[in-house]
Amino acid sequence: MVDSQYYLPNDIGISALDCREAFRLLSPKEQMYAHYLSRASWYGGLIVLIQTSPESANIYVLLQKMFCGQAPQQLEAVATAAGLSAEEYQAFLVYAAGLYANMGNYKSFGDTKFIPNLPKEKFKALVWETLAFKQSPGDMETLWGYCCELLYSLEDKQKQLGLGEKGISAYFSGNCCLEDAEFAQKFLDSKNLSAYNTRLFKTEIDGKRCYEVRLASAEKDNCAVEGKSDVCCGKYEFEDSVFSVKRGDYAFLMEKACQNLEKAKDYAANENQKRMLEEYIRSFTCGSVEAHKEGSRYWIKDKGPIVESYIGFIESYRDPFGSRGEFEGFVAVVNKAMSARFAQLVSSAEVLLPELPWPPAFEKDRFLKPDFTSLDVLTFAGSGIPAGINIPNYDDIRQTEGFKNVSLGNVLAVAYATQKDKLTFLEENDKDLYIKWKGPSFEVQVGLHELLGHGSGKLFVQDDKGKYNFDQTAVRNPETGELILSWYKGSETWDSKFSTIASSYEECRAECVGLYLCLNKQVLSIFGHEGEDAEEVVYVNWLNMVRAGLLGLEFYTPESKSWRQAHMQARFVILRVLLEAGEGLVGLRECTGADGQPDVVVTLDRSKIYTVGKSAIQRFLCKLQVHKSTADVEGGRALYEGHSAVTADGTHNFLHLRETVLLRKEARKMFVQANTYIKGDSVELVEYEGSAAGLIQSFVERFPDDAEEVEAQLLQMTCWC
Repeated sequence: MVDSQYYLPNDIGISALDCREAFRLLSPKEQMYAHYLSRASWYGGLIVLIQTSPESANIYVLLQKMFCGQAPQQLEAVATAAGLSAEEYQAFLVYAAGLYANMGNYKSFGDTKFIPNLPKEKFKALVWETLAFKQSPGDMETLWGYCCELLYSLEDKQKQLGLGEKGISAYFSGNCCLEDAEFAQKFLDSKNLSAYNTRLFKTEIDGKRCYEVRLASAEKDNCAVEGKSDVCCGKYEFEDSVFSVKRGDYAFLMEKACQNLEKAKDYAANENQKRMLEEYIRSFTCGSVEAHKEGSRYWIKDKGPIVESYIGFIESYRDPFGSRGEFEGFVAVVNKAMSARFAQLVSSAEVLLPELPWPPAFEKDRFLKPDFTSLDVLTFAGSGIPAGINIPNYDDIRQTEGFKNVSLGNVLAVAYATQKDKLTFLEENDKDLYIKWKGPSFEVQVGLHELLGHGSGKLFVQDDKGKYNFDQTAVRNPETGELILSWYKGSETWDSKFSTIASSYEECRAECVGLYLCLNKQVLSIFGHEGEDAEEVVYVNWLNMVRAGLLGLEFYTPESKSWRQAHMQARFVILRVLLEAGEGLVGLRECTGADGQPDVVVTLDRSKIYTVGKSAIQRFLCKLQVHKSTADVEGGRALYEGHSAVTADGTHNFLHLRETVLLRKEARKMFVQANTYIKGDSVELVEYEGSAAGLIQSFVERFPDDAEEVEAQLLQMTCWC
């Protein structure tokens, strides 16, 4: 029997993202703008297949050919004829839906591989019976040959994403290890090059290490081009090695994205949107992160757009080293009613920021009031859809020029709906309360997390000219009382300094800000919560965080002692902090469930949240910020990795608790998204049912004009594992 964490259950939740009304309310011009941005996002989103694993693109093409020949309903009879049971065919559909939803065969949330929950010979028999196989048996057999072994392989290294022997990463060639990633970062820093849009390939020639840094770009020419001087293509001797910087990674898909961004320009609402798109096009054409940063500056200036979007190599969660961005693109429509609350939170930010538990010198010199909107997602292309976003991720822009926050309303509406009979690890008298207040409390947490979590805190920097952004003769470390001894220098960034822990550490800091500030009556009032209702929101928000910390154990791999998901590691760390606070604030009681299997019950003493709980988060949050502000990697790593440790000793045997969590885990929901098509002078929105078949059909119809060319190009793109 295969461990259940490596396949998706047949009853996995699949929901359609409802955006019909939001799209209908757009003007014809806005609909055209949204359409072309969506097309750019969908083409770019296919890059994630190449970024995830060597086999992902091959599996995607195999499935596309099968379903383009016969829709899921038609294929059911074929499956029966091939000897599949109804359960096995459903398992096949769920696997296919999972591959599309995650843009690869590793879970976007947790980075664990998932394989089909049906025998390999049954899968093969189905392939051989399809219309696609009968029309092109040679091509289909070749495709099957490319991916059939890796489709099902669960060798230790292939069970999860990771670097070197710890897992699979398509951001690096298979012979790269952590030392190579660190060495390459030194080279990139020396050339003032960002790793965001790169991959790294290592060879050895005559005993000398040779590295190729491949930049994502439509252009393949490596010569210096006017206006592209920030991209230093060429060959360089560096210490005892040779580095080659080359353009052209994902060239076909980058070109497709550029073509659609160019078309979107004709429907832009203002000059900021046009300039933003021009810079994105320049970035995607020549591989310039500086151009993307410039586009992001125009994006920040585009206040209150009706159609909101962002596109590029954004989040670095899935790079094992934490520096390379996964491609994503989203297009969404502003929900004006909900956005009004977030705007009120933004207006209160300058009053709330001083409440955070670090000295004023550790806060940004000026709070740059961002846009904060609630959006209904039309398109979100990438490996998964979050509940909220704070972007751009460029520290130099966020610190001095600003950022935007978005909460994805139609995602929140369906992603976190919970059935009582599936609700684990809570006391019975907490379950109804949890179901009633989970949505409202999470809305508060997301708002605080994105705006005042990711939006707060200063980084102490000495620039290339030797200028400091703080008074090094006066600012003192509140933990030690000493003057500041470390800071960021030159091109160093948060991601490049804290690398492997940067993403999770920052998520933990933002989550702590949410817990801390949700105790503020003004915050609760902004979201419409007063009196007893406000207290229920606070209780359920803290209870949800503690429960999430326990659930986080699913995303820990004992064999490699590594975490596979930044947010869940962060929540486990917070659970550890609250457990260590003692005084009965939080409890984990092991017991036997009604089904006779091991169980755990999470308890939270609500009378101690404002005292014991607040004090514990206050102290920990201050430490997190001080280490971050001062670029104290050693101290920050010791603090964070110490609380991230999953051990069998101490008051709680977390390794044993992990087994119970795995026994009772619930699969993460998948989302079905609409497509848009040009019909004459207007845009048509086509929605699909919330099922595996609906999700599959949405992808079958996603590239109506050039599906075969897209598939052929995907098969040619390099994956270096």
